[in-house]
Amino acid sequence: MQFWPHARASKMYARVRSWTDTNQTKLLGFVGYKAGMTHLIFVDQNPTSHTKGMEISTPVTVIECPPMLPLAVRFYRSTPYGNVVLADVYATKFEKELSRKIKLTKKKTEEPKEFDDVKLLAYTQPKKTGFGNKKPEIVELGLGGKTLQDKLNHAKTLLAKEIKIGETFKEGQLVDTRSISKGKGYQGPVKTHGVKIRQHKAEKTKRGPGSLGGWKGQGKITYRVPHARKMGFHQRTDFNKLVMKISDKPEAVNANGGFVRFGLVKNEYVLLKGSVTGPAKRPIILTEAMRPRTAHKVQAPKITYISTESKQRR
Repeated sequence: MQFWPHARASKMYARVRSWTDTNQTKLLGFVGYKAGMTHLIFVDQNPTSHTKGMEISTPVTVIECPPMLPLAVRFYRSTPYGNVVLADVYATKFEKELSRKIKLTKKKTEEPKEFDDVKLLAYTQPKKTGFGNKKPEIVELGLGGKTLQDKLNHAKTLLAKEIKIGETFKEGQLVDTRSISKGKGYQGPVKTHGVKIRQHKAEKTKRGPGSLGGWKGQGKITYRVPHARKMGFHQRTDFNKLVMKISDKPEAVNANGGFVRFGLVKNEYVLLKGSVTGPAKRPIILTEAMRPRTAHKVQAPKITYISTESKQRR
């Protein structure tokens, strides 16, 4: 019951339902593409660690982050039933690939005089990557600031330029990742819920869920009974992933022969400590940490080695 319900995602990229509050005037999210995994060696700077001052190895996930482009500034009005969109003030220039995603309008929308919240609509540039996709993803990104006017002013400055990952996050900080897990198709109760396989001579079925519970004669079976279903392609959030490195030099991280089912990294990239949900090429939304560890200090790790060995199977 840790992940419930087992609902499949409606899109290839995640939906962010809430953003953290911060007084820093900055963008609170960015979208990258998962390239693969490698490992690196860094100096442990944790003062309470048993390996303090020693070089240790850790697995890292490589996320390619081509620059994002602004689409519009979105204004919200607060109601008893939630926030309602008031207006979208669009940018003046768009990439032609955006027409693959939405139908662009030529109408100019005026900025509302009264509003309760403001966010930024931005879209990705997958054409700059090496895996062949051209259709961009459009996401809504939160804004940080002391006042509502600070958020609006910062959104207006972002509306006229490219957005880069190095301007949004920095090395050593904690971020949350939101992504869609790998789809596994239609699977039985043994794989989906861990039902024990029974002895084939003692039972009528080997892989069945056993008792279906009460009310089964009326056609009512509780959702807790493990049945076969479609598995995977769920939205998952990983909290407090450490940003090990942000760089615009892909040759320092590209594996020999390229990453499996991805190819070579060509743009700015992020190295996150540990694994991230989703297969290669999957859009990963990086956001400010919702519940960061209180004892964590933002400090860029001292990396001494990054593995570029081939990830191809031998």
